[in-house]
Amino acid sequence: QVQLVESGGGLVQPGGSLRLSCDASGIVFRLYTMAWYRQAPGKQREFVASIGSASKTNYEASVKDRFTISRLNAKSTMYLQMNSLKPEDTALYYCNAVLGGSSLWGQGTQVTVSS
Repeated sequence: QVQLVESGGGLVQPGGSLRLSCDASGIVFRLYTMAWYRQAPGKQREFVASIGSASKTNYEASVKDRFTISRLNAKSTMYLQMNSLKPEDTALYYCNAVLGGSSLWGQGTQVTVSS
């Protein structure tokens, strides 16, 4: 069964940290470009970060110096280390896997940054 499952979200104070995980099953994980997207209430889903099959990374400008994307192919897992979190980072965070014309999505994990 092809599945992406996100975890690690929660409520954190401004300036805090969270580590999100995306566990993949049913795919040859190492071949996929993996990415994180997020969607805040009333806004469109937006790109956060991506990591290619050769581990080349790309970040949205507002998170570049605060977030780190990584992957562990042996565990079919992708991570997003989020530091110095801001209220504007509050959103539902989605995992995405792309290979050729195939694009897979998880159900999302909620991140809320609030004092």
